[in-house]
Amino acid sequence: MITSASNGKIKTIQNLRKKAKYRKEEKLFIIEGTRLFQETPKELLREVYVAESAENSLKNELIDVKYEVVSDNIFASICDTQTPQGILAVVKQPMHSLENILTKENPLLLILEDLQDPGNLGTIMRTAEGAGVTGIIMSKGCVDIYNPKVVRSTMGSIYRMPFIYLENEEEFAGIFRQLKEKNVVTYGAALMESKDYDKYSYQEGTAFVIGNEGNGLSKNALTLCEKYVKIPMCGQLESLNAAVASSILMYEAFRQRRLETL
Repeated sequence: MITSASNGKIKTIQNLRKKAKYRKEEKLFIIEGTRLFQETPKELLREVYVAESAENSLKNELIDVKYEVVSDNIFASICDTQTPQGILAVVKQPMHSLENILTKENPLLLILEDLQDPGNLGTIMRTAEGAGVTGIIMSKGCVDIYNPKVVRSTMGSIYRMPFIYLENEEEFAGIFRQLKEKNVVTYGAALMESKDYDKYSYQEGTAFVIGNEGNGLSKNALTLCEKYVKIPMCGQLESLNAAVASSILMYEAFRQRRLETL
């Protein structure tokens, strides 16, 4: 049983929990709770830790799983949640490639520029899976998808939704050129020269481009988009939450594509 905060494994977990750079270097991240543990593909599990008081109640989850027991006070110190469920794991980061994302037939994509809120990114990823999105492409300035808050918000979609990060502005601009060559239309969520989102057809290759929560899309991203969409609103609102706006757009595309197959 691990009972010391100075234990090397405990220090590694703390680093993985707190430091995006460390997660990137090690290609690992942390998951907590029984739901995420159940969702995690077994081939990605690297280490499993169980709180001393939770070991008996988790026996069914731990069949054929190698794990280490951690004293309750130390376990609480390595968790990101206020009410830990007694199980935590170190997981290998899933690997995806731009080539695989772009070779999907009739793709429905999201391009995210500098999203900062972990809850937004997690919700977008979870909703994307439900709406049949084929891949998510993120600028380097987006929040780390392996941030514990993002991981929890995905509810397991992080294992099933292909995604990549772009390393610089040149790669970001290059994506738009590649999509145009593949006849995938890019729709920037913005007010400039926009049509209401339900005035377009998204039954062919489509990529929605969503900007930063506070500033929206940059001027550079706006110039790269082929078309612009807006979501009409009542009252005095100027914009919607990024996750809400993304969800509306994704599900409009999903609705149209379902109608085509019915």
